[in-house]
Amino acid sequence: MAERLTTDPLPLLRDLIRIDTTNPPGNERACVEYLTARLAHREELNVKVLARTPDRANLIVRFPGRGVAPPLLLHGHSDVVPVTGQRWQHPPFAAELIDGEVWGRGAVDMKGGLSMMLTALTRLHESGQRPAGDVVLAVVADEEHGSINGARWLTAEHPELFTGIRYGIGEEGGAGLDLAGLRIHPVVVAEKRACWYRATVRGPGGHASRLSPPGMAAGQLGTLLTRLSGARLPRHLGPAARRMLTDVAQALPEQLATAVRALRDDPTDAPPAGLPQAAALQLDSVLRHTVNPTVIRAGDKINVLPGEASAELDGRILPGEHSREEFEAEIRALIGPDAELDLLVEGLAVRQDRIAEPMFGGFYDLLTELTSKADPGAVPLPMVTPAATDAGFFAGLGIRCYGWLPMNLPAGAEHRTLLHTADERIPVEALEFGTSLLTELLRDYR
Repeated sequence: MAERLTTDPLPLLRDLIRIDTTNPPGNERACVEYLTARLAHREELNVKVLARTPDRANLIVRFPGRGVAPPLLLHGHSDVVPVTGQRWQHPPFAAELIDGEVWGRGAVDMKGGLSMMLTALTRLHESGQRPAGDVVLAVVADEEHGSINGARWLTAEHPELFTGIRYGIGEEGGAGLDLAGLRIHPVVVAEKRACWYRATVRGPGGHASRLSPPGMAAGQLGTLLTRLSGARLPRHLGPAARRMLTDVAQALPEQLATAVRALRDDPTDAPPAGLPQAAALQLDSVLRHTVNPTVIRAGDKINVLPGEASAELDGRILPGEHSREEFEAEIRALIGPDAELDLLVEGLAVRQDRIAEPMFGGFYDLLTELTSKADPGAVPLPMVTPAATDAGFFAGLGIRCYGWLPMNLPAGAEHRTLLHTADERIPVEALEFGTSLLTELLRDYR
C-alpha cells in the first residue's frame, strides 16, 4: 500500500476496496487508520478521529482554504454492504483492474467517491494551490446500517465540527435515469428518508394436518401483502420533484417529454403511460411516499400453523413538510386496522426529522455548469432519489447538501444500478473524470 496519497485516484481506490469494511460489523477503523497514516505528513491539516464505539471510527479532516468562500463539506462513508449470497465474476475485495474497470465492493458506493474527493484535495496541494474555502472532509461509518455510529452520532454529539458550512457534497445514492439514450449527470437535490416498520398479524394456531381455521395468521399476512403489492400511496408533488420532471421533459424527444409532463401535471393521478417501465416506476416514486414489504416471517415448523406472522416494511417519506404520522396514516388506510405497526428503531436510525426541500441557486448552477463544460454531450439534471443517504443528517445542521459524484458513463451504463449487487465496478475513466471536476469545484467555488 502507498505511504502517502498520490494525485492518481486509482491506487487509493484499490487499497480502500481491499480493506473489508462490510457492515455489519463495519470495522471502519481500519480504513480510518489507513487514511490517517497517509495524511500524517500534512502538518497544516486538522485531523480528528472520533468514534462512538472503538471499531466504528469516523475521520474528520479540515483542509485550510484561501478564505474567499465559506467552508465546504465533503462527506462519504467507508462502510460497504455484504456480498453474502451474491455470485461475483471476480473477488469482491481484490480490487482487480479488468478491461479498464476496477471491480469490487464499494467501487461506486462509495469508496470510489472517497477516492475522488481525497485525490482532488491532494492535487490542489501538490500544485501549490488551496481550495477556495476550508474543506471539511467527513469519512463516516455505518451509513449502510442506519448511521448510528456515523453521521447521526457526529451531527448530534459534535455539531461544532460543521459550524459555518453552507454547502455539502456527497454521494448520489445511485440516482440515474435511462431514457432515450441520454447520458445523464444526476445532481441530487433532495432525497426521501427511510421509515421502517414491522407489521404483525395474529391468529389461531394448531396442528397443520387439519383444515385451517378462519383468521389464521398466514392468511392475514397474505391479504396484507396483496394490498401492499404495487400500491401507489397518495400523490404529493413537491417543488424538487416538479423541477426534476420539468427538466427531464426538456431534455427528451417530444413523445417522451409529453409523457413526463402528463405525469407531472395529471390531476387524476393516473398511472404513468408512454414511458418504459423502469423509468415510469422511478419517476412515479418521487411523487409519493412508498412502502414495500421486504422481510417475511411466519412459522418455523412445517406441521404447525403459526399463531403470528409479520412483514418488515421499507417505507420512504418524501422530502419537505411530511411527518411520520402522516405517512403512517397512509399505510394504515392501505392495510386496514388489524395489523400491529411497530416502528423499527433498535439497531436502525429511523429519521423522524423532516428533510427540507432544496434551494436552487448559484451553487447548484455551478455544479451543472462544470459537468456541462466537461461533458458537452451529456445532460445534468436535478434528481430526487428514493434512497436515503447521510445528507439528511448534515441537512439537519442547516447545510445545503447535493449528491454529486460526476462520472462520464455511457448512456444506459449499468454501473449506478450495481450498487449493493454483485459485480460492482467503476471505469477508471469515470474515476478520473470525477476527480478532475471535484478539483475544479474545490478550487473555484463561491
